[in-house]
Amino acid sequence: MKVINCKQQTAEWWQARRGVPTASEFKRICTPKKWQYADGAVTYAQELIAELYDPFYGCHEDYVSAAMAHGSAIEPEARRFYEFNQGVQVEQVGFCTTDDGLLGCSPDGLVGDDGGIECKAPKIHTHIRWLLDGGVPPEHLAQCHGFLVVTGRQWVDFLSYCPQLPELLVRVERDEKTQQLAGCLNEFCGCYAALKSRIESKHRVTPNRTVSVAGETYEKSFVESYF
Repeated sequence: MKVINCKQQTAEWWQARRGVPTASEFKRICTPKKWQYADGAVTYAQELIAELYDPFYGCHEDYVSAAMAHGSAIEPEARRFYEFNQGVQVEQVGFCTTDDGLLGCSPDGLVGDDGGIECKAPKIHTHIRWLLDGGVPPEHLAQCHGFLVVTGRQWVDFLSYCPQLPELLVRVERDEKTQQLAGCLNEFCGCYAALKSRIESKHRVTPNRTVSVAGETYEKSFVESYF
């Protein structure tokens, strides 16, 4: 595992994850219900390629919904709650990748040498549903196992935190789902590499040029098509 120590949502963080399949999107590669390779994974691969060619990637990622703002505000409290109740220290990092850099994740924290934490601060009604269902919500299971694949760690604690209600804390350990996801990710990386190769064979990227948009100056890579 490689660790990039930067603050999440900063320019450095955006650059680190540019064109890299990330654990929060692994559910688009491995279906949450049947736990097999997703038919629509190619669409995600195309979006990742677009990130590589988009001169303003990260510049326009400034929209924050009320739910996102709430989650960001509550996350530090959730992390402190977890540290106190589990008697551990959580190491905050920006972005992690596999040793080869092909896959990545932005964990909410690393715990010791073997674990990690994935914090969620959902709306109250969502937290209640998750509490009643028990276990890791299906829509977040691939992300948790993805953390294990990317980091090589043994476990990750999924925490859904709502100050008004009991917490939902579930430990996810390496198992057959981790192996199945790893197989899907391996297939996806092959597909992604093939698509990138096809695009690169048809286009040439010329040196960066400076462009001005709405009074702001950016470095833009102009792509010249051969056809």
